[in-house]
Amino acid sequence: MMKRIFLFLALILGLWACQDEDSFTTSTSARLTFSLDTLKMDTLFSGVGSSTYTFWVYNHASDGIRLSSVRLRQGNQTGFRVNVDGTYLDNSLGSVVNDLEVRKGDSLRVFVELTAAENYQQEPQLLEDDLVFRLESGIEQRVNLRSWAWDALQIDSLRITSDTTIISAKPIVIRKGIRVDSIATLTLKNTTLYFHDKAGIDVFGTLLTDSVLMRGDRLDHMFDYLPYDRVSGQWRGVRFFASSSGNELVSTEIRNAEYGVICDSAAFDNEHPRLYLEQSIIHNCKGPGLQAFNANVGMIMCQFTNTLGDCVSVYGGLAVMNGCTLGQFYPFSANRGVALRFSNVYQGNAYPLEGLVCLGSIVTGYADDEVMGESGDSLVMFNYQFEHSLLRTPVVEDTVRFKNIVWESPSDSVQGKQHFVLIDETNLKYDFHLDSLSTALGMGCYPE
Repeated sequence: MMKRIFLFLALILGLWACQDEDSFTTSTSARLTFSLDTLKMDTLFSGVGSSTYTFWVYNHASDGIRLSSVRLRQGNQTGFRVNVDGTYLDNSLGSVVNDLEVRKGDSLRVFVELTAAENYQQEPQLLEDDLVFRLESGIEQRVNLRSWAWDALQIDSLRITSDTTIISAKPIVIRKGIRVDSIATLTLKNTTLYFHDKAGIDVFGTLLTDSVLMRGDRLDHMFDYLPYDRVSGQWRGVRFFASSSGNELVSTEIRNAEYGVICDSAAFDNEHPRLYLEQSIIHNCKGPGLQAFNANVGMIMCQFTNTLGDCVSVYGGLAVMNGCTLGQFYPFSANRGVALRFSNVYQGNAYPLEGLVCLGSIVTGYADDEVMGESGDSLVMFNYQFEHSLLRTPVVEDTVRFKNIVWESPSDSVQGKQHFVLIDETNLKYDFHLDSLSTALGMGCYPE
């Protein structure tokens, strides 16, 4: 008899628990809670799909809540695509999903993507919509979706077979790469190039740039505090092949590439530079910054900073560096290269160093020694000269090759990153203008 009573009570309690768990309310006081009020997406190029963004919908009420519908306020007009807990809002049917339930204490996850239509404007345009949650009680709750959409010229691959000039107010997105043939000159002016992963520029002829930015095409963030534009290795870089000569990069910035610039070996020409850089920046590369083999290279008022390989490496040839800043503060690996390396040999092959000339420049970084001069063969030419420069390297007792040098030591009161206005290793923000206390004032690419 007692067993029957216990079974009966257990059955009643079970039914009551199920009934309580399945109860839903239509009270207007019952509301959903959202993990955010506004979903702010990153700027993206028109016609290019965004990353997937997510947020959560919670039911903290004492009963379940039914949703009559979840819809985009502007339907399929804005390019947003939404999935609510595994159910897509069908854009062909008004961008809506009906009859969803959120039991008490439960939640839904919402996924949002965007492909923006072309807006025919030169500047980024705000694009927004509301995701409207209509409860069975008639109450409507909203989450705002917003992004900036930017029209760009989309180029899959570009081959330059004759002299060509590109000037573009719109950004140019390069999906696969640019090739400049040996008989052609490509001139880029007042232009920003956004390169997709593994894309880059291969120059067999000549490249001339003025007021140009080259960077990766990802406009979103790796983390909330870290945009991909501060992460190295986003695209390939610029390579000058043996047939290339007469290249000039003026007021040009190359950042966040696999490598910045590689100048392949060719017959040395003492009279005609293969590469000339002026007031240009190579920053944050996953390999070398500038690597030159047997080349004639001129560098005037340039910045070479933060590379996994050497910031500047010169193997043979002639390199003149005047008023440059070399700072090796690459944040992603302790196994980084040095700020400056010069040698007359590479992988067992001789590269006669006609001359490395460093004038009015700053060469510094994290390591105790950021200047590596390496002579692999005493019978091969190995000429170099430093003058009126700050060098982070042990003192060299050579007053012929080293004149008017500020020898930087790790024990100096101002040394390494303290020379500069901002070295923020946490947020990867850098400003290589000189701090007022720097002992390098009057040197480098930002002398004041």
